[in-house]
Amino acid sequence: MNKLKLAAALSAALMVTACGSDDNDSNDKQDGLNLGNVEKVLNTNADIAYAAYSDAVTTAEALKTAIAAFKADPTQANLDAAKQAWLVAREPYGQTEVYRFRMSPIDSSDYSTEDGPEGDINAWPLGEALIDYVKTNDSDFDTDQVGVTEHQTGVNGGAAIDADVASNSPAENIIGNRDIEINADLLANTATAEDERDVISGYHAIEFLLWGQDLNNNAEPTIGSDRGDAVKTWAAQNLAFGGQRPLTDFTTDANADRRFQFLEVAVDKLIADLKQVRDGWAEGASYRTAFVQADSQEQAKQKLAEIMTGMGTLSEGELAGERMQIAFSANSQEDEHSCFSDNTHRDIWLNAEGVANSFYGDYAGYDSDLDGTDDVTSNAINGYGLDDLLKDAGHNDLVAKMTAALAKTETGYTTIDNQARAGTPFDVLIQSTDTSSVADTIIALNEQSAVIAEIATQLELGSVVVDPEASACDTQNPTTTCEE
Repeated sequence: MNKLKLAAALSAALMVTACGSDDNDSNDKQDGLNLGNVEKVLNTNADIAYAAYSDAVTTAEALKTAIAAFKADPTQANLDAAKQAWLVAREPYGQTEVYRFRMSPIDSSDYSTEDGPEGDINAWPLGEALIDYVKTNDSDFDTDQVGVTEHQTGVNGGAAIDADVASNSPAENIIGNRDIEINADLLANTATAEDERDVISGYHAIEFLLWGQDLNNNAEPTIGSDRGDAVKTWAAQNLAFGGQRPLTDFTTDANADRRFQFLEVAVDKLIADLKQVRDGWAEGASYRTAFVQADSQEQAKQKLAEIMTGMGTLSEGELAGERMQIAFSANSQEDEHSCFSDNTHRDIWLNAEGVANSFYGDYAGYDSDLDGTDDVTSNAINGYGLDDLLKDAGHNDLVAKMTAALAKTETGYTTIDNQARAGTPFDVLIQSTDTSSVADTIIALNEQSAVIAEIATQLELGSVVVDPEASACDTQNPTTTCEE
C-alpha cells in the first residue's frame, strides 16, 4: 500500500476512534461472519496473490533475458544490467511472502503436505561454499557461517564443508568440479539438510553468482566491525550493492562457462517454480476454487485464519525474528537475507508491505526502476480487504488499531530503506545493537502481530495466527540472542 493511502486510512480510522461512531457503528454486530463479505475478502486475497506472482514470473523472465545478454556479451555493463534485473525481480516477489505459512501453493502442492517449492525459490542462508569459491576468516566467514554439515551435491565426496575446505585452492565446489553436472536435478538438492545451509537454488543462488561475497575494500572478508569500509552504491538510486565478484570470473577464468551454465539452469528453475505457484492462484485452479469458498461459518473462519496466519507469522516469527533479529542480535552478516547484494532493506520493506496488502485488499504493483515507488501497475488490485470486512461488521476500533500498527512498521522500514539508499545498508546497521531503526522495526512488527492475533480473537476464528514455533527470538527484546 502506498504511503498516501496508508496515511488516509490512518486518518480516517483515528477519526472514527475520536468521534466514537460512524454509519456502520449504528448497526448491531452480526451473529457470526457475513459469508458474502468473507468471500469478497477471499477473492481479493486470491486476486492479489495471482497478480503478485504473475509479476514475479514476468520479472524473473526479464532476469533470464538479462543473463542471456550478459553471456552473449560479457561486459561490465551487461553484468550490471543482470544485477539490476535481479533487484527488480525481488520487488514483486517480496510482497508474496505473506502467502506462506498457510499451505497455499508456495508451501504445498496439495493443500495438505508441506512439499511446495518455497525452499527452491527463496530459502537462505545460502550454501555458497557448495556453489563457488569463498574467502574465509575466523569471524564473519568461519565454518559456522559458510560451513555445510550435510548436502547431496557430490561436492567434497559428499563430506561436510568447513572453512578450510571452502578456502582451499583450488576449492572443491560445484563450479570448480567439472565432473558435477549442473542441471535442475542437482539444484533440486536444496534445503535438505537439517540446518538448511545446503541451499543452492533460487533467487539467492543467482544473487551469489552475480555479486559474490560482500567483502571489504581490500577484497578480504569483513571482520564484523569494518563493513562500513565495504559499502559501494548501486547506480543512480544509491543502493548499496555489496559483493565484488570480478568480471573476469565470467570472461578469462577457467570456469567462466560453468558460472553461466549455473545461472542459466538456476533462472530456468526459478521461473518454472514461480509459474507453478502462480498457476495455483489462477481462476479455475483447484486450490483457488477451494480457497475462495466460504459456505459456512466454520469454513469462513478457517479461510480467514489462513490469511491471518500468513500475516501474523510473517510479521513476528519470520520477518522480525528470522530475517532481522537473528542477524541483528548476533551482528551476523551471513544471516542477513540478501547478504551478497546488500538488498536486505528491500526484503524488509516488501515483506511488510505484503502484510499491509492483505489487510487493505490492495496491490500497487512493483518498482521497476528501484526508486522506491511502484511504477508497474498493470496488475494492480484495489479490492475488498480485511479492513472493509471489519468496518462492515462494526469493528472500527480494530481497524484503527491495525492501521496505526502498520503505520508504525512503515516508519521503521522506511527509515531502514532510506539509510541503505544513503550508503548504510542493513549489514552496517547491525554492527551496533544501538541502531534504533532495526530494533524499532522489530518491535513494531511484534506489536503488529499482536494486533493481528487480537483481530482473530475478536472474530472468534479459533486459530493461533502467530505461530510461536516460527522463530526462537524474543522480538519484544531485539538485542537478545535468538536460541538455536
